[in-house]
Amino acid sequence: MSYLEYTLLCFFTLFTLVNPLGISTVFLVLTERFDEHQRKIIARKGAMTGIVTLLIFAFLGKYIFQLYSITLDAFKIMGGIIFFRTGLRMLEVIVSRTRSTPQEQQEGLETDDIAITPVGIPLLTGPGAITGAMVLAGKANIPLHYGILIASIIAVLALTYFILVGADKLSRRLGTTWVRVIQRVMGILLMVIAVQFIIDGSTSILKSMIIDSMRPGRRLTLV
Repeated sequence: MSYLEYTLLCFFTLFTLVNPLGISTVFLVLTERFDEHQRKIIARKGAMTGIVTLLIFAFLGKYIFQLYSITLDAFKIMGGIIFFRTGLRMLEVIVSRTRSTPQEQQEGLETDDIAITPVGIPLLTGPGAITGAMVLAGKANIPLHYGILIASIIAVLALTYFILVGADKLSRRLGTTWVRVIQRVMGILLMVIAVQFIIDGSTSILKSMIIDSMRPGRRLTLV
């Protein structure tokens, strides 16, 4: 794919999976006992934690594939399923339990520093975002693609930081209705991306099976 296509894929996939608009209300609840300055610190540390987490999984993803003999096509299908479930929850405005359970939220409120967990992990970088970073890294073919992926991760988490800092103002300005509308639109977009990942992975597997079955030795074995 072209540089522009890969850039758009990386940015919108990660932005949709991180879902800063959708989790901004959760962030407000988690930081309600802190003042504005402390919220900025928590948001900054959480965003940095998210950047480090996604970069680690993005660049170690291929080694994890090799270690456990996982194919990219299988991971695409699995990632597509996770994306679809996440998108469906966003469409129905349901907070995923894989991101933050009530118990995790309560534990976070009882600590002095909640930036790393639960804000950084798993609120900002849940299983969906981690899977997305690994799948996108697997689609990178040249060094420039990795540079684009790094820039996209940093850009998405930087934008997330500003959204979290202005979450209170944004919520009052947009209102609950418009926040939910935006969340549903992103959910639909994520579901479309998920279906495309499943199609790409399934098509590649089917092509490999067809090519393999057409080999003379393999054909005799099948017969």
